[in-house]
Amino acid sequence: MIIEDSDFTGIDYTKTAFEKGEYENCRFSHCDFSNAVFADSLFASCTFEECNLSMVNLANTSFRETTFIGCKMLGVHFENCRPFLLSFSFQNCLLNFSNFYRLKLKGTSFVACSLHDVDFVEADLSNALFNECDLKGATFDATILEKADFRTAVNYSINPLYNRVKKARFSLPEVIGLLDGFDVEIT
Repeated sequence: MIIEDSDFTGIDYTKTAFEKGEYENCRFSHCDFSNAVFADSLFASCTFEECNLSMVNLANTSFRETTFIGCKMLGVHFENCRPFLLSFSFQNCLLNFSNFYRLKLKGTSFVACSLHDVDFVEADLSNALFNECDLKGATFDATILEKADFRTAVNYSINPLYNRVKKARFSLPEVIGLLDGFDVEIT
């Protein structure tokens, strides 16, 4: 099923089953997708605004140039998405406890997002933007962060010995989060 140029507003997919398919240039607004199954679906040039996507099942889901604005996305396992041409951006989203393990997310934009306890282990976040994001408890290990922008991000803890941070951008005082793994005292 291919659906193009359609608007979906205020639909509660906890009561109505989500139809698997290819969605192109569609807009989803104020929908509740919590625990919905997106498996084997494709979203290309779509926008999700003010939606609840918490615990959505993304097995073999494709996102291409998809934008999430003001969405609640707790515990979402993005690592289950199809990696081919995967691209999305997030603005004012609540992404706590989500997982981006091993994904290639070059140039991904996170703007004003809460990313508490998010797993970025072994992800490629080259040139990613973390503008005004809260990364409290986020895990970075063997993560590629080259040229990533953390200048306005807060509460991150990144060990430069275990992550690639060449030419990444940081600012004071938050840059101290690069020293967390060294057990040093800064006064």
